[in-house]
Amino acid sequence: MSRTPAHRSRVVVIGAGIVGCSLADELTARGWTEVTVLEQGPLPAPGGSTSHAPGLVFQTGPSKTMTEFAAYTVEKFGALEVDGQSCFHPVGGLEIATTEARWADLHRKAGLAASWGVRGELLSPQQCLRLWPMLDVTKLYGGFHTPDDGLARAVLACRAQIARAESRGARFLERHTVTGIEREDGRVTGVVTDRGTFPADHVVSAAGFWGPVIGAMAGVDVPLLPLAHQYATTDPLPELNGVDDSPGGTPCSGETGRPGNEASKPILRFQDRDLYFREHTDRLGIGSYAHRPMPVDPFAVPAFDEAPVMPSSLPFTEDDFAPSWQDSVGLLPALGASRVAEGFNGVFSFTPDGMPVLGESRELRGFWLAEAVWVTHSAGVAKAVAEWMTDGRPAVDIHECDLYRFEDAQRSPAYVADRGAQSFVEVYDVIHPLQPMEQPRPLRTSPFYPRQQELGAYFLEGGGWERPHWYEANAPLTEGLALPERDAWSARYWSPIAAAEARATREKVALYDMTPLRRLEVSGPGSLAFLQRMTSNNLAKKPGAVTYTLLLDETGGIRSDLTVARLAPDRFQVGANSGADLDWLLRHAPDGGPSRSSEAESGGVQVRDITSGTCCIGVWGPLARDLVQPLTRDDFSHQAFGYFRARQTYLGHVPVTAMRLSYVGELGWELYTTADLGLCLWDTLWEAGRELGVIAAGRSAFNSLRLEKGYRAWGHDMTTEHHPYEAGVGFAVRPAKGDFIGREALEGHSEETVARRLSCLTLDDPSAVVLGKEPVHVDGVPAGYVTSAAYGYSIGRCVAYAWLPAAAAVPGTAVHIEYFGEKIPATVAQEPLFDPQMERIRR
Repeated sequence: MSRTPAHRSRVVVIGAGIVGCSLADELTARGWTEVTVLEQGPLPAPGGSTSHAPGLVFQTGPSKTMTEFAAYTVEKFGALEVDGQSCFHPVGGLEIATTEARWADLHRKAGLAASWGVRGELLSPQQCLRLWPMLDVTKLYGGFHTPDDGLARAVLACRAQIARAESRGARFLERHTVTGIEREDGRVTGVVTDRGTFPADHVVSAAGFWGPVIGAMAGVDVPLLPLAHQYATTDPLPELNGVDDSPGGTPCSGETGRPGNEASKPILRFQDRDLYFREHTDRLGIGSYAHRPMPVDPFAVPAFDEAPVMPSSLPFTEDDFAPSWQDSVGLLPALGASRVAEGFNGVFSFTPDGMPVLGESRELRGFWLAEAVWVTHSAGVAKAVAEWMTDGRPAVDIHECDLYRFEDAQRSPAYVADRGAQSFVEVYDVIHPLQPMEQPRPLRTSPFYPRQQELGAYFLEGGGWERPHWYEANAPLTEGLALPERDAWSARYWSPIAAAEARATREKVALYDMTPLRRLEVSGPGSLAFLQRMTSNNLAKKPGAVTYTLLLDETGGIRSDLTVARLAPDRFQVGANSGADLDWLLRHAPDGGPSRSSEAESGGVQVRDITSGTCCIGVWGPLARDLVQPLTRDDFSHQAFGYFRARQTYLGHVPVTAMRLSYVGELGWELYTTADLGLCLWDTLWEAGRELGVIAAGRSAFNSLRLEKGYRAWGHDMTTEHHPYEAGVGFAVRPAKGDFIGREALEGHSEETVARRLSCLTLDDPSAVVLGKEPVHVDGVPAGYVTSAAYGYSIGRCVAYAWLPAAAAVPGTAVHIEYFGEKIPATVAQEPLFDPQMERIRR
C-alpha cells in the first residue's frame, strides 16, 4: 500500500481531545511534522469528552488488543509531566464483588490479567478494607487489585503532548469549526473550516462523539452513538482527609490540584451496581452506568460558547441518579451523612460492539477514523493509528477495531442506536464469551432457517447471522453418552447434544450450515496474477483446484486465511473471514480500484462479495459419499473427485459448486448454491440422507471437531501479530512461486527458528474444561495464553490451543492452565490429535 513520503505528508487532525493530541505527538515523533490539529473549542480543554473525563485507566479486559492500548497509555502518560505534575497517577484499581457471580468473574479477570501481562491480585474482604476503609466489609466476597492502574490526567496529558508536537513542527489551531471535507478523484485533499481551508494528504477524524458529523461531511459512515453518563461529586468527607485546593472542586479537580494530592486510594469499581468511585481530594466522585440509556444527537450538540457548561456536559438528572446514590450509601455507609453536591451527565461514544472504530476509509482515501476511544486506551490507539499511517500497519492486531468489521446490515442508524445503547447497559455486565446480543434478532438468516427452526435449533449470533449451535431434535442421541459434568460457566450456551452431533458426524453424516462464512468472487483476465500477488500459496493450478492460502501483510503477519477455488481460468471463489479481507483485496486491486464497498473492477480484475446471494451446506461424515453420489450423474469417488478439488454439478434439481473440503476431519463436501435454491438443496440432501441417519449439526460440535484436527481459526488462534511458521501454517507459504506480499519479511524464518509456537494442549483430567484466553503456566510462571478450547468428544478430554515459548512447545511438556483461579494440569500434545494420517478425509 503506497504511502505519501514523510517530508510531503500534510496531516490534518480534526479534534484536539486526548486522541487528537496523542496522535499529533505520535506522528511528529515518527517524522511526520506537517501536522495541523483543528479544534472548534478553546485549548487545552475544548469541551469534548476529554474535558470532563474522570480519567479511569483499568487495563485488564477480555480483549488483548484493548489491554495493550491501555498499558501503553499508562506507560506513556506516566512518563509525561507538566509543571512537575505527572500526567498519570498510579493509585491502582480495586474491583469488588458483592455477589458470587461477580467473585467468579474477578477470578476470570485475574486470569486475563495474567494472560496479558498485567499485575493483579485477588484480595480477601479484609484486604479490600485496608485499601478502602470506608467499605462495608460485610457485603464483600473479595476484590481484584491491580496496582499499576490509576488516573490519567487527560487535560494535562493534552498539554504535555501539544507542547511536544509543537516543538517538532505541529500546530494546534483552536476555535476552528470544520464545515467540509474536500476531495478529488476519491482522495481527501483538504479540510474546510469557518476560518479557512487547510490542504491535506491525510485527514484524521478524532472528533469523539462529533465523529458522525465529520463522517457525514466526508461521506463516510461512523457507526457510533453518543450517550450521556452520570457523574456526581459529594460534599467534603472527613473520611478522605483531603484539602481541595482546586477551583471549585469540580469533577476534574485533579487536573489542576497539587501533584498527587487529589487521590490516594485505588479507583473503586462496584460493578454489581454499575458504579465506580474515585477521590477528588476531600470529595468522592461517583460514576454510574445504572441509569437508562440517554442517547444524544451529535448533530444537535451546541457549540462551546452556546453550551451552559461545555458541549459534553449536560444537566444532571437527579431522579436517574437516586437509586445509584442509595447503592453507594449501602457500600460506603459514611456517605449517609453526605449528599450529592454537584453532578452532570457527560457525553461520550459507544459503538455496536463497544470497541473503537479505527482505520482509513476506502470510499475516501486518506480519510482516517480514530473514533469511539476512551481516555483509557487513547495513547495506545494513537500509537497504532500513527504506525498504520506511517508504516502501513499497526504493531498490534486491530481486527476487533477495524472500520470494516461491521457488515452493511450492522451500519443502519437503527442498528447503531439499538446496539450502542445496549453497549452502554453492558459496560459492567458479566458477559460470557459466547453470549449473543438479544436485539435486533433475527437479522440475517440463511435459506435453511425455517428447517432449522423445525429441528429446534439453538441459535447464537455472529456478524448479524443466526447460527445454530445445536438442535433439540438430536436430544435422543445423547442417550448413553458418558460426559463429565460441567461447571455453571462452561455449561452456559452448551448442551450435551453437541457431543451427540459430533459423534454422529464421526460415525454417519451430518449437515452443517456454513452460509455465514464470507464468499468472494475474483474474476477477469488479471485475476490469477492478482491473487498470486496477494496470497502466500501457489494458485497457478488447473481449474478445479482448491488451495488453502494466507493473506499476509508486509511484515509477514497473518491478516487472514483463505480457501481459493479456481473454478475457471479467470474465475476464482474465495472463502474469507471478514469484511476486512474484502477491504484488503479491494485496496490492492490493480490501479487501486474504485471506491465502492462491495466490488471493484479495474486492471482486468473484478472483486465481488457474493455472500448474501449464495449459501453453503457442509456434508461431512463417513457416509457423506453415500448421501451425495445418488443425487448426481458425476463421479464423486475419491479417484474422480479428490481432496481439495472443486466442480460445478447438479444435485437433484439444484446447480451446485461442490468443493471437497473438510473443516471437521471427515469425508465430505462444501456445497454452494444460490440463495433462492438453498431450501431446495437442504430438502434434497435431507430426504436423500434419511435412510443413512443424517442429522443437522451445529457450531458447538463443529468447533470440537476442528480442534481435534488442529485446524486454526483466524482471529482467535492467529492474527497479524503472528507469522505462518509460528502459527503452524507454514505449509501454505510457497516462496518459490514468486513475489507476494509478506514474502520478503519471511525470508530466513522457518518452524525451526521461531521463538514461540501455537501449541496443542490436552487437559490431563478428562472432566476438566477451559474456554479460551486463560493463562498457561510453565514452571509455575505465566508463559502464554489459550486461544481456542473445546471438549474433544472423540478423544475424551478438553483440547486447548495456546501460544507458548518454543522451548515449552514440545510434546510431552507439562503445563498448567489457570481457570477460575485453579491451576489445571495439561500436556503439550503432538498434533493433530485425530486421524493424523488423514485417512478418513482421503477415502
